Parts: sequence; structure tokens; C-alpha cells
Amino acid sequence: MIIDGKAIAREILEKTKHEASMLGSVPTFAAITVSPSPATESYLRIKRKQAAEAGIDMEVIAMDTTTTEELVERIGTLPHDALIVQLPLPAHIDLEQVLAAIPPEKDADALSARTREEGVLMHPIARAVAEIFERAGVDPRGAQAVVIGNGWLVGQPVSVWLASVGAQVTILTRESGDIGPSTGAADIIIAGAGSPGLVKPEDVRAGATVIDVGTSELGGSLAGDVAPEVAGVAGVFTPVPGGVGPIAVACLMRNVVELASLQRRSKAV
Repeated sequence: MIIDGKAIAREILEKTKHEASMLGSVPTFAAITVSPSPATESYLRIKRKQAAEAGIDMEVIAMDTTTTEELVERIGTLPHDALIVQLPLPAHIDLEQVLAAIPPEKDADALSARTREEGVLMHPIARAVAEIFERAGVDPRGAQAVVIGNGWLVGQPVSVWLASVGAQVTILTRESGDIGPSTGAADIIIAGAGSPGLVKPEDVRAGATVIDVGTSELGGSLAGDVAPEVAGVAGVFTPVPGGVGPIAVACLMRNVVELASLQRRSKAV
């Protein structure tokens, strides 16, 4: 089964738009970006498009140069229902300090430690993977899962979610060496290393669920961590582009509306 991420995203956005229309006022969402690259600007354009489709008023706040302290202060002034800090940030910015400054009730990316501890929301990519599993009939309980990469945006949130639903999780990084012995025995493979074509057909057992969250530019085109030929081996496969990406952004918009709803209910009490 090859997952059509665009079709799933449309369904999520339609439902999210309906939920947004029930709030009484338009939910507001801010994305702060620091010294954005062309790739970052592309991601933000996609988010703006999906925000509009979901009935959300999204504002992009671009800061060309800033310090950790200035960015933290800016976060504290935002009146929006939800916000994110678009990653990556410049190397001189203290990422953990910045994420810790995002109030859990506004943390649409669910990246701060407080948000994870309080269980307010799922990270959009973890939520997208859960959505795919539900639709494809994949049960992660007791499954052998391999997560390639341990970054903030893919590896960490996805591995935490998989463990929480009962999967046996192995995390592979660049220091792990040959991935084949681990991925070849896995029921589930989640790739988020940003290394084009890293996972090849011979690295995957027949019928495995393979979720490609890696995105890189290769020859002027977007490429995933998983070679396209793996689609012929896997039982469930997400292509790049058009797989997890659109679903994750739609799940981000769902998070925004859910946060807006929670804030309105708390104000009404």
C-alpha cells in the first residue's frame, strides 16, 4: 500500500476547518523564523496554504538577526492562540531555551519539555504517523520498530510515541554503522535522517511498514531517505514527496485549532 498523503491531508483539513468554524472566532497562529533559508520559506508557504484551507489566520514573523534572549522575549509577547518556532535555528541560538519559552497551551509543534510532560498534544509528525497506521491497519503494539535519526523533528517525537504505544524501539544514528541488520529484522521503519536513498530494498524485509520522513534536495528534486524501489518490498510505504509531509502539516493545523479551542474553553470558565 502506497500512502497518498495529499488525500489524507485534505480530509484532515476539511474536518479541521469545520472545527475552526465552531469556535466563534478565527483561530490565530504565529510562526517565528530566524534568518530563513529558501527551504524554510518553502515550508512556511506550505503551512500558510494549509492554514488558509483550515480556516486559520497564520502570521509569519521573520527575524533576520537575533539573540536567544531576544527570541525568548518575542515569544512572550505573542497574543496568538498557537505558535511555533520554525526550525532549524542559527547555531548561536540556544534551541532548548527557546523551546522552553513556548507556553504549553500555545505549543503547536509540541516540542517543549513541558508540553510533552503535560501531554497536551502530539507532535505533528508523530500524529501523522499515527494517522497513517490507523488508516493502513498497522498495529505497533509489540512490533520491532527502527527509527533512523534522533533529531528534534522526527526521531525523538516518533520514537517516544512508538514506545508509548508498545513498540520495541531501536534508534539508529550515524554512529550506528550498517543499518541493514536492524532494518532487515524490523516490522516498522521510520526514516528521518535526511540522507537520500539511505534505505534500500535489501535493507527491508517483505511486508514491513516503511515511513519516509527524510527530505533532502537531490539533483534539483526533493528526495527521501528511502529508495523509491522499496515500495515494491514494503507492505505500507510513504513516498517523498506526497507522503508524510502533507499529513504532518495538516496535523499541525489540527493542533492549532485544538489549542485555540482549549484556550476559549478556559476563558469561558
